[in-house]
Amino acid sequence: MLTLTIKLRQGQFLLNISAEIETQAVAIVGPSGSGKTTILDAVAGLRQPDAGVIQVGQKILFDSHSGINLPSYERQIGYVPQDLALFPHLTVQQNVLYGMPNGDAEEHARPVLQILEIQELLSRAIEKLSGGERQRVALARALMARPTVLLLDEPLAGLDVDLRDRILPYLERVREELKIPMIYVSHVPDEVRRIADWVIALADGEVVRSGVPAEVFGFETEKHLAQTDTKKGKQQPTGGSTDESHR
Repeated sequence: MLTLTIKLRQGQFLLNISAEIETQAVAIVGPSGSGKTTILDAVAGLRQPDAGVIQVGQKILFDSHSGINLPSYERQIGYVPQDLALFPHLTVQQNVLYGMPNGDAEEHARPVLQILEIQELLSRAIEKLSGGERQRVALARALMARPTVLLLDEPLAGLDVDLRDRILPYLERVREELKIPMIYVSHVPDEVRRIADWVIALADGEVVRSGVPAEVFGFETEKHLAQTDTKKGKQQPTGGSTDESHR
């Protein structure tokens, strides 16, 4: 179980949520600026809440009352940010194994590479990869940490529809074969329906609805997401792949 009670103020914006997540794949949806990425950053230890509790199973990552705030490297969190954060001067293999201790790293990497089908890319430079290949490399690197939770911040946002459809099965395989709890941020209802079994909808830093995808998503919800992104100039790509994810 993942317990999230987070209160965090950023200027005029206040994130104030409370949720207990028992399912394996949870999606966080909401208009831009509603606090989705801030939640992931707080879980990963990149932003410290003003108050609250973040707990994965029996492991307390943050507890303001007890003064607990584990550094990010002790949290055992896998994180794929919007910009993927790959090292362009390193090869695929060097990116995947970056920061891993010698020993069983390559052995541990083998099933991850097989699931994501990137064995043939190991000697390639990052700059030579397509957008979809980069997404899979970033996911592989996140999985190498043996995470107790996998955080995905709009991982397919920079891809066109065809590429998204080709990458989604890899995410489904990770969910089904590795059994790692996943928090998935997306603006695309079709992605959420395929990946998540529970959805948390945010607005203005608060949870406004939660439930299975069929309960949360409806015409008005999808229309609201689309209108909000259009106003901010963040329409979903309809053709041509790109290596850059919108933020």
